[in-house]
Amino acid sequence: MAAKTRPGLQLEDEHRPGGRGVVCGVDEVGRGPLAGPVVAAAVILPLRDGLSDVLHGLNDSKQLSAQQRGRFLSLIRATAIGVQVGMATPAEIDALNIRQASLLAMSRAIRGLALGADAFVLVDGRDLPPDLPCPGRAVIRGDQISLSIAAASVVAKETRDALMTELAMHYPGYGWERNSGYPTAEHRRALCERGVTDQHRRSFAPVRQALAKVAEWGVMDG
Repeated sequence: MAAKTRPGLQLEDEHRPGGRGVVCGVDEVGRGPLAGPVVAAAVILPLRDGLSDVLHGLNDSKQLSAQQRGRFLSLIRATAIGVQVGMATPAEIDALNIRQASLLAMSRAIRGLALGADAFVLVDGRDLPPDLPCPGRAVIRGDQISLSIAAASVVAKETRDALMTELAMHYPGYGWERNSGYPTAEHRRALCERGVTDQHRRSFAPVRQALAKVAEWGVMDG
């Protein structure tokens, strides 16, 4: 059986002609949840000898346990040259659609790093955010190929999970501290029993259906 590949620095090296300039990895999390923002992270790692050893085992956040992600988050923040997070709110998701809101969150994270024209951006997925300050490349499954994108994946995931845990204290009963706003059975049941909050994405079908039921009951009770 072939050994499982892990993210490396091949893409970073490819896009640093002469070893000059910085490479920024970008990823987002939170496209699928019914509640909460979509969160993107942009990370610049110091592309030096030994970096792969320092971040040995780093991978796409979905391939890591919560304990592993927490450990790597600390390592990334201690090692990175720059780390920025950008978000798009539920209202922006409803207004723009989730794809455009994800690109907006990425753009906000990238702009926070104030990159120069000699930088290069590696983005997980099929699309580049608009108005980049420098050249860039979209890489399908980039979080499994590029160490910089994998680092951004972990930062985005850990940031969003922490935010949803905090929101759960203000909106109890939906289980966001456990499901991060994803459409689990617990969350769907709470939508029907407790209603729709201002943190829910009204353009997503289960939330629309819950709103329709409330409207129907209102008419029936009226």
